[in-house]
Amino acid sequence: MRTALALLPLLIAAPAQADAVADATRAQMPRLTALYRDLHAHPELAGQEVRTAALLAAEARKAGFAVTEKVGGTGVVAVLRNGAGPVVLIRTDMDGLPVVEQTGLPFASKVRVAADGGGETGVMHACGHDTHMTAWVATLHNLAAMKDRWSGTLVMIAQPAEERGEGAQAMLDGGLYTRFPHPTHAIAFHDSAGMPAGTIGIKSGYIYANVDTVDVHVRGVGGHGAAPNTTRDPIVLAARIVGTLQTLVARELDPQDPGVVTVGSFHGGATHNIIPDEARLQLTVRSYSETARKTLLEGIARIAAGEAAAAGIPADRMPVVTVKPGYTPATFNTEPLTARMRALLTERFGEQRVRDVPASMVGEDFGRYYLADRSIQSLIVWVGGVPADRWAAAQSGGAALPSLHSPFWAPDPEATFGTAAEALTAAALDILKR
Repeated sequence: MRTALALLPLLIAAPAQADAVADATRAQMPRLTALYRDLHAHPELAGQEVRTAALLAAEARKAGFAVTEKVGGTGVVAVLRNGAGPVVLIRTDMDGLPVVEQTGLPFASKVRVAADGGGETGVMHACGHDTHMTAWVATLHNLAAMKDRWSGTLVMIAQPAEERGEGAQAMLDGGLYTRFPHPTHAIAFHDSAGMPAGTIGIKSGYIYANVDTVDVHVRGVGGHGAAPNTTRDPIVLAARIVGTLQTLVARELDPQDPGVVTVGSFHGGATHNIIPDEARLQLTVRSYSETARKTLLEGIARIAAGEAAAAGIPADRMPVVTVKPGYTPATFNTEPLTARMRALLTERFGEQRVRDVPASMVGEDFGRYYLADRSIQSLIVWVGGVPADRWAAAQSGGAALPSLHSPFWAPDPEATFGTAAEALTAAALDILKR
């Protein structure tokens, strides 16, 4: 039996079938690489994707699409009608992150903008949305040039504010399903920092999680640190709450229906010898099913109140638990589209480049397009981005791989957006085939 390392060259370099789709994608590579580097060097934060949107809109117009801009803010909708048939929506997201890039690339972002909390921040495509956009542009040019091979309608959308979980809903609220052809299918991809460049990860059912943001304002009775008996210490109470919250996942969720409760921030007090009046916790809560989500959110409120009562907190000083608005819902890949695309992509790229993957607890608002109309067939896949040399080194015990959102994330761009463009083009042609 060959080792995983011995299989690495096959995983990375196994050629796709030589055909019109692969040839059309390869023919675009020089200009796609230039586009990718431009996008990477000029990222824009969520809701501010003005330059980016204009660039993508111009590409769609060149390809012959009817283009509408400023849908849901900076969103772009490009429509190409080509006779009767299904309506396929293909999404890219556009926004970068408030991260100072440290990749050392010659085209690294040097963009700096005002930060939300004051001061200044760098901006970087640390989640790979630049690869998403480049593949989207390649796909729309491929499909426009292949109109004789398909029948139906393409709705190519460039979505703002994915990183804030707001962009998909903003586009839906802006009339995506009423002003434009209503999709029968929705497809997309996300680059992966945990898979070799050029591989594809696919999964039916839940693939990304519900994401809730919760604030817990713990209130106590402050006083002198040398006389704790005269106080009701909110720091001790908040610590008890943090510990007890972990029993929600360990003892209240169905083990087959997972969830995560992470306390990412704990603030209380200002100096050594004063017990403060309050402490504040900030939580991220992840789940897949609505049942698990309800259990976790209700449990957080119950535990906070119960621990406060046990600590003797007065009724008028009980904790305040706030579930922040605008949660990101779980993303669900539907059958039979997932099975159909798994077979199609495996035939095209080979079994060593297409693999089943587990669900992830990350958030991704692509799921809103399906939730807005559950008659739609929907699929998002991972496309690996880790360069071959870095993957091989990591598998041999070398340096750990940077994750998405890392200032060091630098995918192999051509392998990533080239594979994605070929996969999206082939998927659309299959759904829309005459």
